[in-house]
Amino acid sequence: MSFSALSRRSALALLGSAALASRTAFAASPQTLRIGIMSGEDEDVWRVAAENAAKAGLTLKIIPFSDYNAPNEALFEHELDANAFQHGPFLTAQNTANNFHIVPVGNTYFAPIGLYSGRWKSVKDLPQNATIGVPNDPSNEGRALKLLQTLGLIKVSESAGLTPTAIDITENPRNITIKELDAGVVGRALPDLDGAVVNTDWAKKAGIDVEKQRIGQESLQNNPYVCFIAVNEADQKAPWVSTLVNAFHQPNVRQSLLDVYHGAIVPAWS
Repeated sequence: MSFSALSRRSALALLGSAALASRTAFAASPQTLRIGIMSGEDEDVWRVAAENAAKAGLTLKIIPFSDYNAPNEALFEHELDANAFQHGPFLTAQNTANNFHIVPVGNTYFAPIGLYSGRWKSVKDLPQNATIGVPNDPSNEGRALKLLQTLGLIKVSESAGLTPTAIDITENPRNITIKELDAGVVGRALPDLDGAVVNTDWAKKAGIDVEKQRIGQESLQNNPYVCFIAVNEADQKAPWVSTLVNAFHQPNVRQSLLDVYHGAIVPAWS
C-alpha cells in the first residue's frame, strides 16, 4: 500500500473520530430550547414534557403567554425555538397576514369545540326559533357554524371554506337565530340562550359543566383544529425537533393532559 493511500486512510480515521467526538459532546451537553405556550393548564403539562426532554439531553425553558398573537411573532423573531398552542387554520391565517414561515412538526392535543345548553338535554330537543350563541372571531365562528352543520341544525355555503359567518347559512329549517358574541363572553351568556358553541378553555372559565351541559361536539377524525408544536420552517429538520416532539409524545404527558383538563381535551397522537 502506498504512503498516499495510508495518509488518506489516516485522515479519514481522524475525521471519523472527530465526528464521533462531536456527537458525543452534543449528547453530553444539554441544549436549551425556548418553548412558547399559553399560560394556564398547559404549563403543568409541559413540566412533564420538560422532564422527559431532560433525559434526552434537552433543557426546555417554558415561556407562557396570555396573548394568542404573541407566540408566533416571538417564534418568527427567533425569541423562541418552538411554540405549542395553535391549530392549523389559526397558523395559516397568521402566516398569511404576517408573512411568517412557521410549520407544524408534531401534534399535541385536540380541544373539541362544543355545543352547550342549560335548558335542553340534546340537540333534538332544541326548539324552533332557538337562539344559539357563537364566537364572533373568523376562525372560531366558522368552526362553530361547521359544528352546527354537522349536528344537522343548519347548512352553510361550501364556498365559505373553513370560515363561514352567519350570512353564509343557506338552510335553517328550525329558524335558529345565531347570536355572535366575543369568544370570552359567549360561555357566560349561556343562561340567556338556548345553546352556545364555546371553546373548551372558555367553557371551563365560564363555569360550564363540560360533561353534563355538552349536547354536541366535534370529532377528532380528520379535524383541522388539532393543536401542534410549531417551529420556523428553516428549523423543521433540525436534530432537536424530533427529540422535542418525542418528549411530548409520551404516556406520562398523555396522562397529564387527561388529568389537568379533566377529560375535556383529547391527546392527538397515536
